[in-house]
Amino acid sequence: MTHTFLLEIGLEEIPAHVVTPSVNQLATKTAAFLKEQRLAFAEIKTYSTPRRLAVEVVGLADKQDDIEEEAKGPSKKIALDADGNWTKAAQGFARGQKLTVDDLFFKELKGTEYVYAKKFIPGKAATEVMQGMKDVAMSLKFPTMMRWGSNDFEYVRPIKWLVALLDDEVVPFNILNITTGRTSQGHRFLGHPVTISNPAAYVEALRQEKVIVDAQERKNAIVQQIEKLAQANNWKIVVEDDLLEEVNNLVEWPTVFAGSFKEQYLQIPDEVLITSMRDHQRFFYVTDQDGNLLPNFVSVRNGNTDHLENVIAGNEKVLTARLEDAAFFYEEDQKHDIAYYVGRLQDVMFHDKIGSIAQKMERVRLIADYLGKKLGLMESELTALDRAAQIYKFDLVTEMVGEFSELQGVMGEIYAKLMGEDSQVATAIREQYMPISAEGELPQTKVGAILSIADKIDSIQAFFAAEMIPSGSNDPYALRRQATGIVRIALANNWEVSGPLLEEAIQEAYAQKADLYTKIQPEAKVATAVRSFLFDRLHQILADTTDYRRDILMAVLANKSNSFVHVDQAAQVLMAHKDDTDFKDTVEALTRVTRLASKAGSKDGMSTKIDPTLFENESEQVLADQYEHVAARYANESLAAQFDALHSLKDAINAYFDETMIMVDNVAVKQNRLAQLAQIAALTASFGSLEEVQVK
Repeated sequence: MTHTFLLEIGLEEIPAHVVTPSVNQLATKTAAFLKEQRLAFAEIKTYSTPRRLAVEVVGLADKQDDIEEEAKGPSKKIALDADGNWTKAAQGFARGQKLTVDDLFFKELKGTEYVYAKKFIPGKAATEVMQGMKDVAMSLKFPTMMRWGSNDFEYVRPIKWLVALLDDEVVPFNILNITTGRTSQGHRFLGHPVTISNPAAYVEALRQEKVIVDAQERKNAIVQQIEKLAQANNWKIVVEDDLLEEVNNLVEWPTVFAGSFKEQYLQIPDEVLITSMRDHQRFFYVTDQDGNLLPNFVSVRNGNTDHLENVIAGNEKVLTARLEDAAFFYEEDQKHDIAYYVGRLQDVMFHDKIGSIAQKMERVRLIADYLGKKLGLMESELTALDRAAQIYKFDLVTEMVGEFSELQGVMGEIYAKLMGEDSQVATAIREQYMPISAEGELPQTKVGAILSIADKIDSIQAFFAAEMIPSGSNDPYALRRQATGIVRIALANNWEVSGPLLEEAIQEAYAQKADLYTKIQPEAKVATAVRSFLFDRLHQILADTTDYRRDILMAVLANKSNSFVHVDQAAQVLMAHKDDTDFKDTVEALTRVTRLASKAGSKDGMSTKIDPTLFENESEQVLADQYEHVAARYANESLAAQFDALHSLKDAINAYFDETMIMVDNVAVKQNRLAQLAQIAALTASFGSLEEVQVK
């Protein structure tokens, strides 16, 4: 016999962005609880609105699984005294198992006899177990927590009611002064309290009180109403997934409606209009069939169609006020040139421990110039990059960005074009912020991409030097996202960007303008920390986006001097060869070399001098000759060719170890042999640390 369980946590309105993650968390914790309690189930369904989080457990077992197990006690020699009587240790063990010594028996384990007790723990009934859902409900964590009344308990919002039903029976527990029952609440204005007879009746009972508790059903209803409105007006209504999700979590009974604004506001840039509608008012914007913005918007009411004209008028009034402000800012901002805004940045702090935005722009200009030249930009691109770096933050002090902070970079591009800047410069001003999320869109131009890298590495270096380094989940300045952006941009453009290259760029900027680094000097320990920080992001990206074997990934990530592209390609090469019949032999031979070479005291094997007069057998000379043949062209080869070259040394290495003792008493011979191995070990640095590769 199976059961169905329903838990509904009724709350004051939850922030829209919290609803979906919270109900998913509730489902995950419910599943973990049932597994821990040994209570089988078939499925967990989730329901959510701004005022409730609910789970329905379907196919719930009648009781816990019974447990029959053997508990191990002391050894026989401790359990019995010299006369064969039970000792206090054995008696205590029996009491601990809630048994008597008559229930004990002996069993051999690894040649020693121990006392054992066979335990049978009958499973508890589901009715009793499900009272533990109180702890599940109280364990939920939220981005923001609050207290209410005189309680110390923290939650996303005050709990107003609790429904907990196992079939048609209430599961009793309470949280603070709220006791579980079968009474839920309908729509705040259109519904009434409703009695839930059993979990199967939950969805329909709430629907009768103007609440659609199934989030997907509610979302589908919104989309269908929007499509109907679009067809009736020959519109294209732009429905973005994130906005749809947010709007869906703002309503319990959705009614879609359309409003309008004066055509004169279409003179404002589309980006401003869309931001005003989408980000500030949670409206969907409307275009014609050719994609041209129309003076209309679409929104969703939490209610029915009664007095909808008043709702429309109210939303139009609010939007008009915002657009009026935007039109004013747009006009005012154009009364000054870019130089005026750049000058104002001298007085705007980037961070009090780092300096002003103007100082940051000077540093980024020097870093960007170094990177642009190293990465092969054309002269025209370098010119555009230099100009962009001089002005790229100017829009931060415009009126428009002051009111619409989401438009930083976007308004910079628009104003730069209006004020006669080159299109490459204008585009780079917008692209400097990309990607704006871990998986966001990347810059599409080389100028914008390098400006973005330069800006991000300057921020990371500055915050690290100021000892404001992310720890745990704490990353207030989004440095992890910026590091991810650097790595993704480098990989997408196939640029040989590495920790050392970025350090060189910062050192060059420091050499030219040391006064810009008064508070954030680029010390070696900072550079090391930043390099590791970037490689952590590279590790995460490759782990998430590729099927590289974990050991191979760890191997190629070991050499943090290699570029991000190089690391990716090295992993590709090792993955391509991992199933070769002699891959194991090759890796083992090279790993043996690197382990012994580490005793040489220097990894710089490529410059180590070898004295052939100290060779004592033919294998030493053969290996030396083959090394010289490989090393002569190794640096200019592709990684695939480099692996083939290392593979070609396998037989010579094995023969060398068969005939040669490395750690001999003659110090000169020993050092010569270690140096010879160090030369080969240095070649393997192209692939990180092959010792990490699992070949057993």
